[in-house]
Amino acid sequence: MTVFTHAQDLIKTLREVTEEGIGMLNAEKTAETLAAINRRTTLRPRVGIILGSGLGGVAEAVENSVAIPYEEIPYWPRTTAIGHAGRLVIGTLEGVSVAVMQGRVHFYEGYTMDEITFPVRIFGEMGIGSLIATNAAGGVNLTYSPGDLAVIKDHINFMGTNPLIGTNNNKWGPRFPDMTYAYDQEYIQVLMSVGEEEGVSLRKGVYIAFSGPSYETPAEIRMSRALGADLVGMSTVPEVIVANHMGMRVAAISCVSNYAAGVREQKLHHQEVIDAMAEAAESMTAVIRGFLRKIARDAGSY
Repeated sequence: MTVFTHAQDLIKTLREVTEEGIGMLNAEKTAETLAAINRRTTLRPRVGIILGSGLGGVAEAVENSVAIPYEEIPYWPRTTAIGHAGRLVIGTLEGVSVAVMQGRVHFYEGYTMDEITFPVRIFGEMGIGSLIATNAAGGVNLTYSPGDLAVIKDHINFMGTNPLIGTNNNKWGPRFPDMTYAYDQEYIQVLMSVGEEEGVSLRKGVYIAFSGPSYETPAEIRMSRALGADLVGMSTVPEVIVANHMGMRVAAISCVSNYAAGVREQKLHHQEVIDAMAEAAESMTAVIRGFLRKIARDAGSY
């Protein structure tokens, strides 16, 4: 046996041990997290909802709810961003069992992609088949104004990384998941029809994600516009990628919280984001509730 063959065998063994170790670590983490959640509620959610900056009010509408602070859930990342309460609320909304993240974590907070998307992995392990993601976004499209709501139809990942980098867990999904329909086409149509019924004007656009935490420069916004983006933000894309990896159906809505850099002369401030989201919270809640009512009529939509 040659030295080269010995080296190949060693590399193969190390790879198998490493992959097994990673798989066991993920299994241990998810099992401990699920056990902690299941001790607090017997409800098994069908839909997961991620609430962006200033949209925590949606969680207050959940009925028969149990609210679990993130710090009481093993391995669950703690949010440090303003406007994110940091609780997992499990209950029912419009007759649909839901798990609502009242706040998310971001790449700019110093978390890894695995940590950012860990809650979505847990949603998948809980048997959740549909994910609704919301966020605050800057208006890249020159026709968008603060306060507008926009259904995301596609995204551009400009964060410089991908949450699926590393060893693939085949139990969660394939090595190379397709992203052609990262945002469920039927769900997009459902959201648009809900907007009409609720009297809420909904845009439909492409979201581009940067890492943050600095706001984008006017040149970066011009580039984003040239690439076809309508909205810009610092979240959502990692969670959507992982949700698709696990076979979930995804719907996502942005609230235009401010004009993107360079659209107006004034500088950007985070308080603008919080204020705009507070004003849009009622409309966002109406759309989410209407969406849940519609999909609840057809069990196959889960």
